[in-house]
Parts: sequence; C-alpha cells; structure tokens
Amino acid sequence: MTAPHRAQLRDTAATPYWLDRPEIRPAPLPRLTEDVTCDLAVVGGGYTGLWTALLAKREAPDRDVLVIEQSTCGHAASGRNGGFCSPSLTHGLANAAQRWPGETALLQRLGAANLDAFERDLDTHGIDCGFTRSGKVAVAATPWQAQALRSAAVLHERHGEKAVYLDRDELRDYVDSPLWHAGLWQPDYALLDPARLVWGLRDACLALGVRIAERTEVTSLDDRHRSHVVLHTPYATVNARRVALATNIYRPLLRRLSLTMVPVYDYALVTRPLGDDLLAAVGWHGDHGITDAGNQFHYLRKTDDNRVLWGGYDAVYHYGNRVDERLTQRPATFDVLAAQFAETFPALADVPFSHAWGGIIDSTTRFCMFAGAAGGRIGYALGFTGLGVGATRYGAEVMLDLLAGRTTERTRPAMIRRPPVPFPPEPFRYLGVQATRWSLAREDLHGRRNPWLRTLDRLGLGFDS
Repeated sequence: MTAPHRAQLRDTAATPYWLDRPEIRPAPLPRLTEDVTCDLAVVGGGYTGLWTALLAKREAPDRDVLVIEQSTCGHAASGRNGGFCSPSLTHGLANAAQRWPGETALLQRLGAANLDAFERDLDTHGIDCGFTRSGKVAVAATPWQAQALRSAAVLHERHGEKAVYLDRDELRDYVDSPLWHAGLWQPDYALLDPARLVWGLRDACLALGVRIAERTEVTSLDDRHRSHVVLHTPYATVNARRVALATNIYRPLLRRLSLTMVPVYDYALVTRPLGDDLLAAVGWHGDHGITDAGNQFHYLRKTDDNRVLWGGYDAVYHYGNRVDERLTQRPATFDVLAAQFAETFPALADVPFSHAWGGIIDSTTRFCMFAGAAGGRIGYALGFTGLGVGATRYGAEVMLDLLAGRTTERTRPAMIRRPPVPFPPEPFRYLGVQATRWSLAREDLHGRRNPWLRTLDRLGLGFDS
C-alpha cells in the first residue's frame, strides 16, 4: 500500500526551487583559458567569495580582483539554503555562551553590527533579494524542548536581546500545529531569497570591475614563491599576490584544512503556491520563519509566491567525506519529510510539492565558522555549519583583515584566533558521526543526553541542532 503523502511527491522537480528560475538566472560567465595575474584571487563564487571580492574592490578600487568558481556562482550551498539570515556569528547565542563565555557580548555585538552592515550593503549596491527582518519563531513539540526555549529566553534577556517565550495560546498568533505547544519569538531575524542574493552579489562585483571566471576548477595551489601564489586550473594558471579561499566543503587547497569539516547533506521540499485560506488554516499570518527545537530540527518559511519551504531533519554524512552531486537526491529522506509535513499540518496534507533537493553543510566540531591565514598571503573562511547566510559577510571581512595584516576587533575573538578541534580520520570519523546522530535522535525522544553526548560536552565538542 502506498502512503498517502507520497502522492504529493509525484511531480517534484529534482532541482533547488531558488535556482529553477531561468527568467532571472544569469547566463554563465566564460571559463578561464589564458594565464593571468591579479592582486587578489578568490576561490569560490558563493556568498563568502563574492562578499570578499565586493568588499576588497570597494576598499581599494584599483585592486585587481579575480573570482574563480568551479561551477556557476551560487550553484552549491549559496543557492540551496533556506534563506534564514541570522544575526548570530556563532550558530546562536547558546553556542557562543557555552564555548566563549568571556567573549559572548563581543560576539553578539559583532553579529548585530554585521547584519546591519549586510542590509546597508544590499541597499548601496541595489541588491533586491527580498531581505526582510520578519523574525523567527522556534517551536517546541515536547516538554523538554519547551523548557529549553524558556532557558533560551532567559539567556537572551540576560544579554539584552529580544526574545519572547510563547505559551500554546500565544504561539497560535504565529502558527498553529497540533504538534507544537510552545515557542520563542525572535524579532531581529531576517529572511531573504538565497539565489537572488548570490546573483545580486555577482552583479555588484561585476559592476565594480571584479573579474569572474565560472566553470573553472582550481586543481592545486603553490605558495612556494615569495612574491605570489600560483593557482592551477585545467586551462590556465593564475599568479596572485593574495588568495582568499571560500571553497565551502569542497576539497581544501591547504592540507591544514583537511580534517576541519565534514560534509553533511541536508534536504528540503517546496510546495506548490498556496492560497491565503490554506495558510490561514494553519495560523501562519505573518512572513516570519519557523524552526523547531529538536536536535533533528526542521526549518520552514514562505516564499514570495506563497509556497512553503520545509527542510531539515535528516542530516546525512557519507563515509570518507564523500561529495557527489548525485547525493543531493535522496528519495527516502523526501518521503520522511513529506510524511512529517502532513503530520505537522493536517490541513496541508494534500498540497503537492513542486521541488525536492539537497545541499551540503560544511560542519565543524564547534558548529560555527572559522577563519585564518597561511603565510600572510592565503586567507580562508569556512565551516559555517548551516547558518552562514549572514556570517559569510563577516568571514569575508576577517579574511581581508588577515591578508592585510590588520589586527581588528573582528580578528580578536578566540573563534578566529583558534581553529576548531579537527575531526578524526576514518573510520573513526564515520563511527563518531553516526553515534552522535543516533544519540541526538534518542535525546529528541526522551529529553536526556546519553553518556556519549555528555562526553562530547566535556571535551568541548557538544553537538546539538
């Protein structure tokens, strides 16, 4: 017998919803086929790389900046995410307070300032990506999740930040599901269109004179020369005075980065456009985003044309840090997500899904970005762990500071000065990740952290959502 929810998956397109808009998607730029020199070569044409190029060119208009992207700008994580733009640089206040209690206030202030600058830059460069500070609600399905949200509200209040705990009746003003009975409202949270952001940054870079080569893979890096760094591509060589690595989870060009991240596959569905009556039936009257408070958490939001994006829950790691475009389609996960959507919103159970896709999260052992420099000529900012839409701009500024030899307020925090604890080699990496996933699922069911999770907590490697 076929489960009823599977009928809603019958006609899904196997491509990210955000990228499936040929009417606004820019044509690919030419690949690099001739040897070139430049002042700054940026490897990677996602958010981090494009912010780096834009800010570098704006800071020094005469600087020759080249972006090298192996596919097309925004093809990977920057075009596949949910478009949640957090003010946090540290994957949330709780993560900062646990790992860097003495610097939490500084990190929160830097994050808030970064989000303000992010918004100003969108206005300055005319980037229309639907950016709006519509807020976010975290929702609880169990008593222990509700208690965690109460504690989070107290923590935010202690740091002078807006966060309001919602009981069941108050939550119904934001969303109504039979599964959720408490929430946490965070008004200073933004949503945007991921693809329009990356395409807007691309256009802004080109307008300032940044050169961009798409469909050009950097295959190796040679930093043995005193005056420049050599980047090798299939058809050309780049000699750059400085290099910024914004390669996300793809093969690192520096050996020191090889154990710093693991690729975790995340999946999402998008519905057909909904009428106002259906959205009213689930009490979703505003434009705010929603996340649930589980370790295996979901995220959901509306799009401009009244679709619902529903993603998360089933994060998957493949042995050996495997990265393969074929892994972005996983019918078993789409089946689970569709069933959970019907259970969460019975009034929407018959709504068909139009798109089903996956993407890769560059996860670190401390659940947030890291940055650094090698030899003063190579900078990197990586490991945004699924919450990097806003933080990528900060990472770009940090890279430019480090490459310029500047000590600034941005480079001072320990999260920048100290790299994350590396993951172990295989097979211990795979076994550790699977043990952690199993343990987090058990915590979601029973509300208790088992000995494995408590051990990770003591080691400063505590995993949560």
